[in-house]
Amino acid sequence: MSRFFITLSYNGKNYVGWQIQPNGMSVQQTIQEALSVLLRREMQIVGAGRTDAGVHAREMMAHFDWEGEPFTTDELVYKLNNFLPKDICISTIREVHPEAHARFSAISRTYTYYVTTVKDPFLHFYTYRLFFQPDMEAMNRLCGVLKEHSDFTSFSKLHTDVKTNICRIEHAGWEKKGDLLVFTIRADRFLRNMVRAIVGTLLQAGRGQFDEEGLRAILEAGDRNKAGDSAPGHALFLEKVVYPDTIWM
Repeated sequence: MSRFFITLSYNGKNYVGWQIQPNGMSVQQTIQEALSVLLRREMQIVGAGRTDAGVHAREMMAHFDWEGEPFTTDELVYKLNNFLPKDICISTIREVHPEAHARFSAISRTYTYYVTTVKDPFLHFYTYRLFFQPDMEAMNRLCGVLKEHSDFTSFSKLHTDVKTNICRIEHAGWEKKGDLLVFTIRADRFLRNMVRAIVGTLLQAGRGQFDEEGLRAILEAGDRNKAGDSAPGHALFLEKVVYPDTIWM
């Protein structure tokens, strides 16, 4: 049995998220069906994580197992890209060691979130437009508080199937790029809805609703209802998933 990692990107606008769900088409289902047709057997793929409805990925990773006639990975990439819709793109397919896992072997994941206060028809579908000017300096001070903590229950969707809500944030911060305010966060793992909940909460702080001590109180409460509303999914991008070099064949 051989295991292969797929590197892919997608525009999440037309999907209910990464994971297969009964209420609509997911990215995972779309790729699985294409792969099953091309390899002529029922295939299953496992992603590096779940992205919510409407969320995009510049780099998502997934794996599948294969036991059968060898195939050329470059040729399979070419065929998949011809078969898949225009909003999903396969970059590479690479063989890895059999114990490598797209989700559990990842050592970090990076997300970005895009905010603007300017009406722009070319950014409309990929940014969250605000009707106030947030205090970026205040929000960055709160990013330092996020890195002090590891329990993010207050920023997790309720009733998930994870065993722990412990995450280690390596980087979090806002920067201005032209008309955009860009939030970047990198951690070893993320809980469901966590990044969007953090962004929504930080934007409240950027409006002066609370300070660093207020964020510490939210984190220590372990209660999703204490944090802010989740920011919309259409402005969130999974940017990169990193693995140890030792997984590659």
